[in-house]
Amino acid sequence: MRIVGHQTSDAAPPPFAGVELGGTKCVCTLAYGPDRIVDQCTIHTTGPDETRDAIRAVLRQWHGDHGLRGIGIASFGPVCLDPADPRYGSILATNKPGWRDTDVIGVATEFGVPVGFDTDVNAAALAEIRWGSGRGLRDFAYVTVGTGIGVGLIVHGQPTRGIGHSEIGHIRVPRLPGDHVASACRYHDDCVEGLASGSALVVRLGGRDAAGLSADDPVWDPMIAALAAMCHALVATTGPWRIAIGGGVFERQPHLHARVQAALIASLAGYIDIPTDRPFVTAPALGQLTGPLGSIALAETAWAVADAPDTARTDAPILLHQNG
Repeated sequence: MRIVGHQTSDAAPPPFAGVELGGTKCVCTLAYGPDRIVDQCTIHTTGPDETRDAIRAVLRQWHGDHGLRGIGIASFGPVCLDPADPRYGSILATNKPGWRDTDVIGVATEFGVPVGFDTDVNAAALAEIRWGSGRGLRDFAYVTVGTGIGVGLIVHGQPTRGIGHSEIGHIRVPRLPGDHVASACRYHDDCVEGLASGSALVVRLGGRDAAGLSADDPVWDPMIAALAAMCHALVATTGPWRIAIGGGVFERQPHLHARVQAALIASLAGYIDIPTDRPFVTAPALGQLTGPLGSIALAETAWAVADAPDTARTDAPILLHQNG
């Protein structure tokens, strides 16, 4: 699939290129921001060599036709984000066959421009901070509830770091009393992903069709409890000013945002106050563009850091790979 929007002119600076590498598809975007998408195409994620060759072909065409100011790569994980590690820019242990130890950042290193690299959910969180539901905030969480559960956690303007990127979808939470359905996670019996992801929903339905689910179906109760417990942990640890929850499950069931917020408030029990002037648990404002624009946010940030490394913005994540 390919879409074409605004075209560049001779007087315009080069646009940014972004690669959102997902487990089933890869969305490549050429843009200046959400209001100026120059080009976009979708590549099926197959084997690593075939997929990387297809990404390079797109980037080479854009580089030749428009020039590039920077490239951002937002990848499914887990990935190595430590620039001092020889595995930096590569996928680590993954359930996707053939992709372990795949060098992802290498698709962008031939173009002589700054490259930003991070997880897909961290990049999505940065896009929402720059252009969407997290605008103006320096402490923010973006959650995607799809096949699995991923959390992009931004603290003081930067994605969290340490021994690795956050894996908050795998924190262990108490089950709702009476909930004995098997976890969808092969690692944990009681993590959020195992209890409340799209995969968990399939297990809970036991063959029922998810398309016909009503808002008051009891299948939602244990999932809401698990997600509220995860949000409670986020509020009690890093204190985000807002939590945006997207992904296929919430896109199809928008009533879940208010229900998770209500369960979160009940769980906090008055000990911690969350902002109530607008929804605290909300949908991402960028919608389906959150992921693709995340890669553009990485590219823009990498370019800004390279252009003024001594005076770079304090919200610039540590993700620069400088070429040339």
